[in-house]
Parts: sequence; C-alpha cells; structure tokens
Amino acid sequence: MEKAAFILLGLNFLYVGLLPKIFFREDGKFTPMWFVTAAPWGIAPVLFIAVYFDVLAPFIDTASVVYTIMAATGTVFCCVSIAIISMTIGTHRVPLALWHQEHDNDKPQNIVTWGSYKYIRHPFYSAFIIAFIGAVLIVPHWSIVALGLYTFLILNYTASKEEKRLSAEGDGFGAQYTEYVKHTGRFFPKLSGECGIKMKLKENQ
Repeated sequence: MEKAAFILLGLNFLYVGLLPKIFFREDGKFTPMWFVTAAPWGIAPVLFIAVYFDVLAPFIDTASVVYTIMAATGTVFCCVSIAIISMTIGTHRVPLALWHQEHDNDKPQNIVTWGSYKYIRHPFYSAFIIAFIGAVLIVPHWSIVALGLYTFLILNYTASKEEKRLSAEGDGFGAQYTEYVKHTGRFFPKLSGECGIKMKLKENQ
C-alpha cells in the first residue's frame, strides 16, 4: 500500500474530525443525528489501519500497477477535499453551528453566494464525499465502499432537509434561497447552464 497516500488520507480525515473544534461554533449540541452523520469518520480510520496492516484484505492487489494509479488518483481527491474545506472555512466570517442544529438563534441572516458557495450549496459536504472517494481509491476495501455510500446518502438527506428549511424562511429569504438553488449544484457544480450565479440577490458581502 502506498504509504504517502495513506498518510495524506489520514490527514484529510483528521482535518474533517477536527472541524468541530477549529471551526464550528462551541454552543452547538451533539445531537443523535449528528452522531449518525459523523459515525463514518470514527469508523473509517479503524478500517484504514486494519487494511494497511493486512487484517482486512483489499479487493485489489496493492502491489499492482492498477493500484498505484488508484492511489495516485486518491491523493488528488484528498488534496481537493482539503482545499475545499480550507476555502470554505475562509469564506465564512463567523463559525457555523454544528450540523442538525435547528434553534431559533441559528436562523440564517443572509445567503453566502461567494467563494465555493458560488457553485455548490454544501461545499463542506462535497469535501467529505470527495474524501471518501479518495479513501476507496487508497484503501480499497468493500467496508470503505459501504461507508462511502452511507456517507453520501446521509449527507444528501441532511442537505435536502436543510434546503427545505431555508426555502421556507420568511422575509424574502426563502424566495432568494429558492432562486439560489436553481443556479447551483447540491454537492457538485451544475454541468448545464452558465457558471456562477446570474441572479439578483441582496449584497451581503
């Protein structure tokens, strides 16, 4: 197994795991749904180590040329994931609440439409999904594939729920957010239409 790729993957997952401490607000609560969503990030590193030390057998020969190409591609995905997380942190003026927080004091005041949000509505989630794609390529085991699929499905569910809540906000916010949804992708930029957001929103920058 490619040691450098494995280390980078570990750093990628560590970066995600540290987000509640280095970025998200401290007044958030670790709700049951938060644990359901975050579970793969605690389980995956254990599986990584098990595969790395041959406790679990990968589904491809890690001495093959094919795996070398997979691991190299996986490092690119990890770098992209780390870059998106860093860019998204830099986009926000203030830390966000932890996922699944629905308190009155957490109602959004404006729509962030710059930085990575210019093209995708949930860049953090995008980075998490990309990290798992990298994990499957670097640590090729069916358990990692299963965790990756689980992560995608639970994040898609969470994103859908968040978008419904934001679209229903009053004072014109919901209408603005609905328009924003039309021009951006949930996790990845829309392939059709013009890039960016060609609409009139309040300038809150």
